[in-house]
Amino acid sequence: MNVSPARRIAFDVLQRVEAEGAFASDLLNTQLTETVRREDAALATELTFGVLRWQGLLDFLLERHLEKPAAGLDLEVLLALRLGLYQLRFLERVPAHAAVSESVEIVKRARKSSAASLVNAVLRRIAPSAREPVEGLLPAGLAPAKRLALLYSHPAWLVERWVARLGGERTTALLAANNRPHQLACTVHDAARRESAIEDLRGASLRVESGALLRDALRVSGGSPARTEAFRRGWISVQDEASQAIPLLLEAVPGQEVLDLCAAPGSKTAHLARAAAPAGVVAADVHPHRLTAMRKHLDRLGIANVALISLDATRPLPLTKQYSRILVDAPCSGTGTLAHNPEIRWRLRPEDLADLHQRQTELLGTALDHLAAGGRLVYSTCSLEPEENEDVVTEALRPAPGARVVDASRLAASLAPHLAAGIRADALFDAAGAFRTFPAEYPTDGFFAAVLEKTPSS
Repeated sequence: MNVSPARRIAFDVLQRVEAEGAFASDLLNTQLTETVRREDAALATELTFGVLRWQGLLDFLLERHLEKPAAGLDLEVLLALRLGLYQLRFLERVPAHAAVSESVEIVKRARKSSAASLVNAVLRRIAPSAREPVEGLLPAGLAPAKRLALLYSHPAWLVERWVARLGGERTTALLAANNRPHQLACTVHDAARRESAIEDLRGASLRVESGALLRDALRVSGGSPARTEAFRRGWISVQDEASQAIPLLLEAVPGQEVLDLCAAPGSKTAHLARAAAPAGVVAADVHPHRLTAMRKHLDRLGIANVALISLDATRPLPLTKQYSRILVDAPCSGTGTLAHNPEIRWRLRPEDLADLHQRQTELLGTALDHLAAGGRLVYSTCSLEPEENEDVVTEALRPAPGARVVDASRLAASLAPHLAAGIRADALFDAAGAFRTFPAEYPTDGFFAAVLEKTPSS
């Protein structure tokens, strides 16, 4: 029998995620063209993200029926087993025989026919009890954090550090949020086109709701907004609501020159360019190929007042200007994005946080050197880790006389008009004045932002 299109796409994406370090969302955007049926696209997306989210638990359950650790299997065999078990355990509408037989065919398609009998035998043994509660299968005496790590399919080291900092209850809520399907959000670039954009999205059979965090955002489900006319015409872009909030904190106004120091893929740059027009934005990134993709994004939106430049902002910049507005949306671990980037949880290592901290501190230090007196800078990440957030700000401010964190009450007052009904602006800022979103509290990514300013006398 042939492998169904949805399972074939999911397998191919999962293989590239593992073998090439690619991101599933990027690969799916490429694979799920308009020629793929909506039902196949939905199942391929469910299988891909489901297997990535529950990978740790799936491997634990598989190893009860294997003679060696799951990691010791050939990748193609392991992925076929994960796909089969995910369907058996989580997808009630998929018949067990289909989950098993198509997993066997996947192995054959991957030229691993010698493992077909293994895949068939393991999945058939698991099938009758595939949905039994996991709690009774866990080893006795398992530490609480490691128990949570297995139940919610996260690396134990990451759960342990979250429990130590956030406590068991908040960590459990975060783990559950990370395993829920992530609802797409869109930013509306032209307020005059908002109703037309909504009409077009609904005409494409997508469900549209108002933003959960921001008044002007849209939340979209049931398909891909990127396939719609509203997207092609540049009326909307796909962007998480917390991400949309970051450039608002900069409060750029017409005529201000803006520096966006880690600009790709350009979603925040587009907001800044519109806010600062007719003045221009200098948008920098270390990777030239990302700037090429960013130019296409800006062209789709009809934005021309952005100068793209490739540079390494951890080193002195080839720029002589001082800027009144600077955004440093720093490369980070992405631990606030695990709901829609689940592969990150399996790639990240504890030592990565120290490396990221050093680079982020250098980036922020460089940016502060180019901040004009009286200017404002936003340092942001989509990370939940203090090494990448408050620790970076503290370290970068030490050698920066005249730079300080802006008072949270001022920031809350300026952000409040942009928030959805029922969202309190002051609840988005901590005692130190930092902006934070927590995925268990808001249906967004987990973002951190510190807003800094230089006193006019600096």
